[in-house]
Amino acid sequence: MFLTITTTGTEERPATNLGFLLHKHPEKAQAFSTSYGTAHVLYPEADAERCTAALLLEVDAVALVRRRKGKGRGGAPDAALAQYVNDRPYAASSLLAVALSGVFSSAMKGTCTARPELPQQVRPLRIEVPALPARGGPDLVRGLFEPLGWTVTVEPVALDVEFPEWGDSRYVRLVLESESLTLAEALRHLYVLLPVLDDAKHYWVSPDEVDKLLRAGEGWLPAHPEQKLITSRYLSRRWSLTRQAMERLELVRLAEADDAEVEEIDNAVEAETETEERPTPLAEQRRDAIIAALGTSGAARVLDLGCGQGQLVQALLKDQRFTEIVGVDVSMRALTIASRRLKLDRMGERQAARVKLFQGSLAYTDNRLKGYDAAVLSEVVEHLDLPRLPALEYAVFGSARPRTVLVTTPNVEYNVRWESLPAGHVRHGDHRFEWTREEFRNWAGAVAERHGYGVEFIPVGPDDPEVGPPTQMAVFRMKTTNEKEAKAA
Repeated sequence: MFLTITTTGTEERPATNLGFLLHKHPEKAQAFSTSYGTAHVLYPEADAERCTAALLLEVDAVALVRRRKGKGRGGAPDAALAQYVNDRPYAASSLLAVALSGVFSSAMKGTCTARPELPQQVRPLRIEVPALPARGGPDLVRGLFEPLGWTVTVEPVALDVEFPEWGDSRYVRLVLESESLTLAEALRHLYVLLPVLDDAKHYWVSPDEVDKLLRAGEGWLPAHPEQKLITSRYLSRRWSLTRQAMERLELVRLAEADDAEVEEIDNAVEAETETEERPTPLAEQRRDAIIAALGTSGAARVLDLGCGQGQLVQALLKDQRFTEIVGVDVSMRALTIASRRLKLDRMGERQAARVKLFQGSLAYTDNRLKGYDAAVLSEVVEHLDLPRLPALEYAVFGSARPRTVLVTTPNVEYNVRWESLPAGHVRHGDHRFEWTREEFRNWAGAVAERHGYGVEFIPVGPDDPEVGPPTQMAVFRMKTTNEKEAKAA
C-alpha cells in the first residue's frame, strides 16, 4: 500500500515545513510497527520549493489472518480462501487509514509543538493513491471528495491491459489537489473515506467507532451530501451504530444552523441525571387540561412539539381516542429518555403503531409535521429567544397547519405566589422570557389573525382573582371557509 503527500512552497514558507507538520524529519527514513505490518515514512524529494512525504505500508498477511481468526460473522463459501488471496497488501483500505492515524496522529489532530502556527495554515496539497478500491466507481470517488474542496483526478485501472475487452477493475488511481485545505483536514478526509470506498473494514466495528467517525468528520461530515452513505459504510452497515451516528450528526447540523453549541441545543434534560422526573401537581393539571381540550376538538392524530421526556405522549397513549401520537424534540437525550419511559422496545405491535418519536427543530419547516389534526406546544415557546418566535410561528401555523394548536406557557404574574422563587426570577433557568396574561393574549391574537385561526384562552391550575392562573393556555382552531367569508363580509 502506498500514498504520497506533496506540497509546494517558497523561501519564506518552505515546502519542507511538511516535516514539522507530520513530525517526521525529511532527511530520515523511518519505520513504525503496526498491528498488521510495518509502516515506512520517507521523503522522495524535499526542498524549499517542493516536498513529498510517502507512506508505504507492508502488510504481514499471516498476521492479518491470525488476528481475524474467530472474528467476524464469516459463513461465506470462499471465506477461507479469501483470507489468503486478497488485495489487502496492495490496495489502500482501512489498513492504510489505521496506519495514517497511528503514524501521523499529531498531524491529524492539527498540533505541532515546534511550530504551533503551521497546522492552521492552508497550503497547496497533492495526494496520490496509486491503487484504491472503489466500490461505486469513479463517480462515487468524485462525489465523496469534490464537495470537500478537492480537484479530483480518478483513473480506472484495467482488469488486464492485455485483454482490454475485460473492462475495468474496481480499482482506481486517485489524485487529489487542493489549495484551500489544511493538512489536518486532508488527513481526516482520507482517514474516513478510504475505508468507505473499500467498504470492507479489516476489523470488527464496535460502538467506539461512532466517536472516531464524528471526531474525524468534525466540520465537514454533517453537511456532506453523501453523509448517509459515508456513515453506513464506515460503520460496516451496522444499523444501530449508523442510526446513532446520524442522530448525533443531525444535532450538530441543527446547532450549526442556529450558530450555537451542541450542548446549548441539547439542553432539554439536566446533564447530571436521566432519571424520570416526578411530575408536580401543576404538571398533571396541565396534561389533564391539554387532553381535555384535544378531546373537545375531536383530534385523533396529535403532534407533541417539544415533547421532552415524553410525559404527555405517555398520557395520550392511555387514551384510545388518539390513534397516532408523534413526539418531536431537538434533544436526542430527551428522546432517548422518552423512549425508555414509553418502553418502546417492549411495546406491543398495535400500541407501537400509534406512537413515533423523531428529532426536529421547531425553528424550521418540516414536511413530516403536515396533515395532523392537532399540535401541542406545552411549555415550549418560553425556551426560545423572542427573535426566533416568528420562525416557530410559521413552521407550525403557516407550514404544518394542524386544525387545532394548543400552546401553554407560564403566567409571569403568578410568580409572586411561589414562595421559593426569588423576586424577578423566571421559573426555569432556560426560560428566555415569561409573559403576562395580556402579553400572551396579544401574541396569540396576532398569530391567529395572520394564519386564519380563532383563539380562546383557558386557565390551567388555580385561577387567582388577582394574578390569574399559574399556567395559561391558548386554544387555536382553524377557521372554516364560512367563518372566513363572514369575516370578510
